[in-house]
Amino acid sequence: MQYSFETLKAWQEAKKLVVTVYRLIEDFPKFEKYALCDQIRRAIVSVPSNLAEGSGRISLKEQIRFIEISYGSLMEAYNQLLIAADLEYIDKQSIDSIKPDIDTVARLLNGLRASYVKKSNEENENKNK
Repeated sequence: MQYSFETLKAWQEAKKLVVTVYRLIEDFPKFEKYALCDQIRRAIVSVPSNLAEGSGRISLKEQIRFIEISYGSLMEAYNQLLIAADLEYIDKQSIDSIKPDIDTVARLLNGLRASYVKKSNEENENKNK
């Protein structure tokens, strides 16, 4: 059995991004393992997790909200990676290499949200007829 979120390209790409980010932060200083590393891990894993959770919601409004939360978590993780680069825990090349993956997930989340908003608007129009 496959759950609906597993078919979402946004979820698939976000899940791959989690693995990439986890590998990227493996070499952070030990004193950051439970500080910035933990924040980054929680933010990045929240991206596919919220897509999965939102897919279990019945209302489109709730599903859209979980997509928005996923997007916010993606931006949070990217911000934290930029801070890690400023602190020289990761190099600029690492940021440059992960940025296209972040852009891809952001684009997919925006597209998914737009699709759900359109569907929600159509449902509302049909109710009003």
